[in-house]
Order: sequence, then structure tokens, then C-alpha cells
Amino acid sequence: MKFDFKLIAAFLFCFQIGFSQENQDAAILKILLSKYYQNEKVIVKNRLQLLSFYCSKAPNNEETFEVINKSSLLKQNSAEIKKQINNQLQEDWSKEYNSVFNNQNQYLKSKVNACLSLDEFHKVSIRFNDNNQRLMIVSKPMYFAKKYCLVKVAFYRNIEHNYGCYLLIENSNNVWIIKELLNEWET
Repeated sequence: MKFDFKLIAAFLFCFQIGFSQENQDAAILKILLSKYYQNEKVIVKNRLQLLSFYCSKAPNNEETFEVINKSSLLKQNSAEIKKQINNQLQEDWSKEYNSVFNNQNQYLKSKVNACLSLDEFHKVSIRFNDNNQRLMIVSKPMYFAKKYCLVKVAFYRNIEHNYGCYLLIENSNNVWIIKELLNEWET
């Protein structure tokens, strides 16, 4: 009977860690959507949506090394952060997106609408022949030091005027708060 109890306990522990990570990713996504969709208009019939959300989690890459070197907090935790860099990432935001908008945050959802792939974004841009549309791309969050998260957000447009930055987010009393924008760039 001890074996069964240990097996069940191990399964529950692993399930809790996976579920906890998904909940944290959803909390981070909600913070980012709330911040960047704050000034967007509610989507109604025939109104063009100017900001779209990219469905896939962007992989973290070597650009993260540059960000780490510019921050003392990140330098102290560089080994933990570097372990999470994965150029081959194949994940999307669907679970977290559904979690954020499942019976809650309906006003925010009325601004965000459905996520798009890059091809879908290009089709919408061509259809409306407008250069004021942006695609918000969010990387996979990197957690470290038990209370911090580093995530990259970039805005892509068919023309120039792209923008991106890393956000340092801190968990204070189970609430994620944006502490600092790092490595901002613009074209």
C-alpha cells in the first residue's frame, strides 16, 4: 500500500507543478494583454482591429544574453534563466488564452478577440490595405528566483516601426506586477 501512496503523491506533485506553470503563464498573459490592449477599442461589427495577438509562444533566443548582461538581478540568476532558452519551442498560447477568458475578463476579451497566425495577420493586412495594424508577439515566460519572470513582447507591422522589449515581472503577494522594461528597441 505504501508504493501506491508514493506513486499517487508523485503524480499529484508533478500534476501540480505543470498546472501551476500553466496558471502562471495565464497570469502573465493577462497582465500583458491588459497593459497593451488598454487603449484599444472594443471590437464591434465591421470595426477593424488594429492590434492582433500572435497565437504561438515565441521561442527565447540568444538576445536574452544581452538583456542579462545589462541587469544585476538577471546576472545573479543567469544560470537559471539560460536553462530556459530554447530556439526550437513549438507551443501556443491557447490553454492560457482560454484560461484568461473562461467566464472572466469579458471586457478585455471584447478588445482582444481571437489570436492570429502570421499568415492570417498578413491576409488581414492585405485585405484592409492598411499599415496601422500590429501583431503582438509574446515569448515563453522565463521564471527565476521563485518570484520573477522575464518575458519578451514585440510588435510587428508589415512596414517599419516595429517595437519590442523585455519585461521584468515580479510576483508580490501572488500578484504579478511589471517592474521594469528592459532592452527596448524600435525600427
